[in-house]
Amino acid sequence: MSEPLVLLPGMMCDARLFSYQLAVLSRDRAVTIAPVTQGDRIGDMAAFLLSQLPDKFALAGLSMGGIVAMEILRRAPDRVTRIALMNTNPLAESPASAAAYEPWIVGAMAGRLDEVMTDFMRPEYLAPGPGRAQIMAEVQAMARSMGPEIFVRQARALQRRLDQQKTLRRLKCPALVLCGEHDGLTPVKRHQFMAELIPYAELKVVENAGHLPVLEQPEATTEALRTWMAQPFVLQ
Repeated sequence: MSEPLVLLPGMMCDARLFSYQLAVLSRDRAVTIAPVTQGDRIGDMAAFLLSQLPDKFALAGLSMGGIVAMEILRRAPDRVTRIALMNTNPLAESPASAAAYEPWIVGAMAGRLDEVMTDFMRPEYLAPGPGRAQIMAEVQAMARSMGPEIFVRQARALQRRLDQQKTLRRLKCPALVLCGEHDGLTPVKRHQFMAELIPYAELKVVENAGHLPVLEQPEATTEALRTWMAQPFVLQ
């Protein structure tokens, strides 16, 4: 029987981010969409999830979800049977990039979350085309549901996150590194770098997608996840 699959959403996103993947992948395995909201440090979020999840599981995270996934892998490598890192970043924030969160944090605390999200998740991070506006509206809707307190918590966690390059170099399970070809936030070159860190990782660049390929190109992204889930445990 296939191992359970845990999906971790990006910042200010909830289960709606993975609605297509849940519908398709849950036909033949247990699929859990787990929150990355418990704590104001990435380590706290990972510790909470490890206390809730099965003994062994496949793990896929997008954007901030990928950052939490790498911390889970660092803390409990024997529990992760395979990992997919989507539109994410293994590097710690620089002092300048960490400081860039402060105006957004102030804005969210002042009741301007919609304005903050418009600046935080920009249209040019997605692939061009008629579907971009609808996806941006979905992102805003998810953010409103989560609220400003979670934004502040997640932003603080990202500001203080660890560099995970060493974690990736030590990875010994089947790994997928996936991104959209038009990702303006975590570009393809960053994912090429990540894939080179991981022994035997597969790099998948999704055409006509940007930072949210799970919404922009759900069929292609889900097929890549299905292929990754079907890989044998040859590296373990």
